[in-house]
Amino acid sequence: MAENPKTLPNGPQPGITYPLTVVYCGNCSLPLEYCEYYPEYDRCRAWLQQNLPTEFEKLSVSGGSLDDENSEEKKRQKRGGKGMIKTKKKEGPKQICVSRATRGKKKSVTVVTGLNSFGIDLKVAAKFFGTKFACGSSVVGEDEIVIQGDVKDDLFDIIPEKWPEIDEDFIEDLGDQKR
Repeated sequence: MAENPKTLPNGPQPGITYPLTVVYCGNCSLPLEYCEYYPEYDRCRAWLQQNLPTEFEKLSVSGGSLDDENSEEKKRQKRGGKGMIKTKKKEGPKQICVSRATRGKKKSVTVVTGLNSFGIDLKVAAKFFGTKFACGSSVVGEDEIVIQGDVKDDLFDIIPEKWPEIDEDFIEDLGDQKR
């Protein structure tokens, strides 16, 4: 086995005083050099300026990153990337449409649209329908829930019972449709 010729020397280094003292931030509990990577950097900076003004001056002069707030915002990536753009709710007529669509020869599914216009979370509604009717239920598209089985007639009673802000007059039966 050949020794690596560039190994670090063991023991104390010349020009360094021991023990090393590391100063920690009172806000984020990280060493002061790492405060700029903390999400609440402005609070760390305010704490440092108030409690340790000499260290604040050293970091602001040597690092230069404490003074450049605008460039810091551009450099740091926001958590979660660009994110999804939420679509605005359409202020059209509030109407729930219930229809039945055939699936194969003998099977059928019930399609419910328009719950989103009343501010109802579609995932929660699909989960409720699935447990209520003991069948599969899923959110398809922007404002559509597909329930396996023909449960169209039961929905006229269950929807107003679960969500009182929806009256039976707002529910429309579209009959049988093709998907």
